[in-house]
Amino acid sequence: MTTAAPRNRTPLAQTLSRLRRTPSFVAGASLMTILVVIVLLAPVLTPYNPTKVSPRDRLQPPSTEHLFGTDHFGRDVFARVLYGGSLSLPMGVVPISLAAIAGILLGLAAGFYGGWLDLLLMRFVDVWIAFPPILLALAVVTILGTGLTNIMIALGMAWVPYYTRMVRSSVLEARGRVYVDAAGALGSGNARIMLRHVLPNILTPVMVMASMGIANAILAGAALNFLGLGAQAPAPEWGAILSDGRQFIRQAWWLGVFPGTAIALTVLAANLLGDGLRDALDPKLKV
Repeated sequence: MTTAAPRNRTPLAQTLSRLRRTPSFVAGASLMTILVVIVLLAPVLTPYNPTKVSPRDRLQPPSTEHLFGTDHFGRDVFARVLYGGSLSLPMGVVPISLAAIAGILLGLAAGFYGGWLDLLLMRFVDVWIAFPPILLALAVVTILGTGLTNIMIALGMAWVPYYTRMVRSSVLEARGRVYVDAAGALGSGNARIMLRHVLPNILTPVMVMASMGIANAILAGAALNFLGLGAQAPAPEWGAILSDGRQFIRQAWWLGVFPGTAIALTVLAANLLGDGLRDALDPKLKV
């Protein structure tokens, strides 16, 4: 006799099941996995050093020897794009992680305690959010100096207020729920209520917002690197590769097409992941 599958699955199992049935999430996760694996296998996939100069091979078009051609210094573009992924991919994950963590801490404090702390933090966030993220990041990089680490810090700081406001609104909604009142009535302290009862119930919108923010962070990071504020020569970062080849773009189209395609595919994967998470986890979209 066949035993029926249990219907009372754990929330994690239900979430994973919804994600597996969401086409955009599956497509985004698959594409992102492929990109990460290719970047990790860069030493295996190409024999060329991404920073080695070879003047006699300068501006060679794509061929069997150089799949993506060479740049104006004779460096293999395929190698530079592959190795550059190890610099460009963290440009999306690290800043958004920093922004999400800081936003959770500030939003929890403002939404849970309220009063003068909420007023003070929110007025500060209002001033903070008045500056466009890319301009704020430019200002921070100008103060901290150039470099990939400083760019990631600057981008993280630029997106903190957006996560703070979103977390605060979620906390205000969760704070009035019965389970929070019950935890307080049973003698739980504020810290325990925030960490054990409020925080787990507000993580879903944070995860969705973070996954969709990765694409924006990658684009902003590439733009700052294009301006020469991030990776310094001869580091093979995608935005820096575009910047190095822009003066030869008419005679060597491959200098813009291949690193640009890498950025576009990564942004597409991040957007698909974000859309999939939203479709699977947002209760407002569930039928």
